[in-house]
Amino acid sequence: MTAESTVPSPGAQPRDHGFHALSVLPPRGRTTGFHFPARRPPARPRTSLPLLLADASAAGVGALALTERRPVMVALLIAATMLLRHPHPPRRVDGVLDELPSLCGRVTVVWLGLGALVAAYSPQAALPARTLALGIATQAVAGCAGRALVHWERRAALLHRPRAALVVGPADTAQRVAAAVLRHPRCGVRPVGIVADRPDGTGGLPVLTTGAEVQRALIQNAVRDVLVVHPSARARQAPLLRALAESGCSVWELDAASPSYETRELLAGFSCRPLRLGSGQRGSTGKRALDVVVSGALLLAVSPLLLVFAAVLRLTGGPGVVFRQERIGKDGRPFTLLKFRTHRPVDAHESATRWSVANQRDMPWFCRFLRRTSLDELLQLWNVFRGDMSLVGPRPERPYFVGQFSQTYPGYAARHRMRTGITGLAQINGLRGDTSIEDRARFDNAYIDNWSLWQDICILLRTAATLVRPTGS
Repeated sequence: MTAESTVPSPGAQPRDHGFHALSVLPPRGRTTGFHFPARRPPARPRTSLPLLLADASAAGVGALALTERRPVMVALLIAATMLLRHPHPPRRVDGVLDELPSLCGRVTVVWLGLGALVAAYSPQAALPARTLALGIATQAVAGCAGRALVHWERRAALLHRPRAALVVGPADTAQRVAAAVLRHPRCGVRPVGIVADRPDGTGGLPVLTTGAEVQRALIQNAVRDVLVVHPSARARQAPLLRALAESGCSVWELDAASPSYETRELLAGFSCRPLRLGSGQRGSTGKRALDVVVSGALLLAVSPLLLVFAAVLRLTGGPGVVFRQERIGKDGRPFTLLKFRTHRPVDAHESATRWSVANQRDMPWFCRFLRRTSLDELLQLWNVFRGDMSLVGPRPERPYFVGQFSQTYPGYAARHRMRTGITGLAQINGLRGDTSIEDRARFDNAYIDNWSLWQDICILLRTAATLVRPTGS
């Protein structure tokens, strides 16, 4: 969505809601509206090192079956065991019986692979079937014993030092879930408060209804877990949940009624699953590298085309072929967006405060062509190369509308957690031009919450496939 436009179209989504030009932009560094302190006691991350050591030790014990002098084979056995260790999703309480099938399968694959390698390299030294069976059994038993010891130590730590948690949802449902969790201390979670729109008046844990109360509970109890117990709470409290996630809390969704989704994770008998609501900072180096490489290559490839566009616009529309406009980027920082000028606003105020795309029927044919094919956006590759934008991300908007939309549409300000982009998940789903701002914010936040480098590549490919579709901009 870009707007050097002037004339509002009848179907434009953002209408006048009584707001005027606003100078208040999303706060830098945090855009959720909740300002939880970052200097809390750091949570000890659950490292995988103990399990790695247990697996390596088991591989060493299993190597006792290789009674002959084969130090290289022992090293290969341990290395293969480490490489085949599959990282499991985070779970609250692990058990060795849950891991037994995958553990035995992994050990069997390692030993059979080692046996095939030895037979291919030196047939006369091939491992007999008895040695393979003994090695598999020995390493599997040792691996189970080592992992059982690690899981027992973790469960004992959770029992003696449970993690404080907030329960988010309707007060009556949240109180019921909190009481059930407190009755099962082995799960390692200790609810300390309920976050709801209004108190229920039935007693139980304190009900927190304001951001200040949540912040106070967060600090006083060193809260590290958040339990969302109702689907409506996930939608209504999305900015709060994102702020809690950014402050270091793990957010879990619990099914307080009958199970409605498949999961291997249980908390006090409730089905639960982790929600990824981070700030989108993971993988930022890879994302920036993709931006620099692709934008640089495209700038070199299309530079002759850009010169042709500039020359035609200069001949048909006079001087000033580049359109510059202030937009809001990551963390509320303004930057100057570039594109080819396809329409001339009456004045700067109109350009900054009028929504809607320009009336394309009043444009010269070449300007209509640029806008219908989105080729007027190619200059934003320079914004990407400079670091003002990314190839994929939420579309940037003007300060006036950022102020309006942040107060009108839930989650709009949270879009600024990530660098803005030329295209995005909302755009490839048809949300361009005069479309729902609420829908755009929802798609943009879903993109940030579930970001991956492969998702960026898929969005770029889908954008390229529809580049010439006459959808307007």
